[in-house]
Amino acid sequence: MTKPRYPQAVLISLTLSVLLLIQAGCRRQTPNRPEAGTVDYWLINPDRSALFEKQNTALSFSNAASQQPTIDVDESQTFQPIDGFGYTLTGGSAMLINRMGAPERTALLKELFATDGRNIGVSYLRVSIGASDLDERVFSYNDLPEGQTDPDMSRFSLAPDREHLIPVLKQILAINPAIRILGSPWSPPTWMKTNGHSKGGSLKLEFYDAYARYFVKYIQGMKAEGIRIDAITIQNEPLHPGNNPSLLMLPEEQATFIKKSLGPAFKAASIDTKIVLYDHNADRPDYPIAILNDPEVRQYVDGSAFHLYAGPIEALSEVHKAHPDKSLYFTEQWIGAPGNLKGDLNWHVKNLIVGATRNWARTVLQWNLAADPQQNPHTVGGCDRCLGALTIDGNTVTRNPAYYIVASASKFVRPGSVRIASNLVPNLPNVAFKTPDGRRALIVLNDSVAPQTFSVRFQKKTMTASLPAGSVGTYIW
Repeated sequence: MTKPRYPQAVLISLTLSVLLLIQAGCRRQTPNRPEAGTVDYWLINPDRSALFEKQNTALSFSNAASQQPTIDVDESQTFQPIDGFGYTLTGGSAMLINRMGAPERTALLKELFATDGRNIGVSYLRVSIGASDLDERVFSYNDLPEGQTDPDMSRFSLAPDREHLIPVLKQILAINPAIRILGSPWSPPTWMKTNGHSKGGSLKLEFYDAYARYFVKYIQGMKAEGIRIDAITIQNEPLHPGNNPSLLMLPEEQATFIKKSLGPAFKAASIDTKIVLYDHNADRPDYPIAILNDPEVRQYVDGSAFHLYAGPIEALSEVHKAHPDKSLYFTEQWIGAPGNLKGDLNWHVKNLIVGATRNWARTVLQWNLAADPQQNPHTVGGCDRCLGALTIDGNTVTRNPAYYIVASASKFVRPGSVRIASNLVPNLPNVAFKTPDGRRALIVLNDSVAPQTFSVRFQKKTMTASLPAGSVGTYIW
């Protein structure tokens, strides 16, 4: 059979058409990816004129020379992987979300935990094991009448979390099944404590094994609900026994509890949930270092967690230097009501989004996802000034500073990203990452009172950008 012949021009036209179709198909598969050489740019302005909004400004890398202050991004130098950015989903936060109307709740959770469109992609949550001080009431999973004990945990029950927290977590997991969850206790059951109260006291030595079983029961119980607990800390703020609930746990006590009770209990039950030390302020790096110096303990421990109500964020690097094989997490920082976007954005981005990650933190978590307009609920003696990332009043949601602080990183610096090198330039605190899909994300704060023009240099090409005073830019290429 004779093959038909086509003029060369027709063949060229057909070939170009096929190539264009293939190229268009590739673009459709990655709709949020900038074209090669171009830079997407999301902006937060402290005057609220832009609240984490994608800008239409055309930014691109070129061979043009620049005389501006320059941030050099070097992906050949890599540091720690990132597990995620997010909040503590307190019991009170879960209650307020769960009481919203179903359509409003669904829309809010998608906005928080999905990554497409304007959704901010929260990727890590901390929850309390038992009550935190931002629950309506104090409770544990094994509350007993005075004088009774239950060392075998036969009366352990997750019932207090089944009304609000567990249903909300299940809805979140339906949106993001890969979200990581950290559990932290504020207090053991009161019958395990030296003072018999929810506030203060220490863990009785005779109940170390019982408390280890309590952790095992919690992790197994949540797993049965379809909720994987990726990591636990031993005690929230172990050197602050004045909260309600709370517990004083000195480093030698935490070390003994891990090596004699919790570590062996996890091993016996085949629990792979990570054990994380400390979970308190950066003024005491000696606390986790002393524990990790004990080889009997360190075999069970993944790393250490920090807050920044005292001490410098650089203290995290002291712990990394002493034990470079152990992970570091930043797990809590509050914002006081009524909030101030200008001041809060500057301090938290500089010290946490930039500072914590530049000092080896794998997570950055803000304290409390949601509260009502009066900063409720909280326990008697609990925090009555903690401003949620969201204020929820029925079905009405107000987005507060912590919402935007986390959004600046969470949407694009996905779990599995790796921090890469970027130099510090005066008045331009910054941090850079390579993301799992091969993009780069650079977060820059203009820490000055005037607009700043600067350049970003990457692979010998340069991009020039400007930021208003006090603003935060997230650059993706």
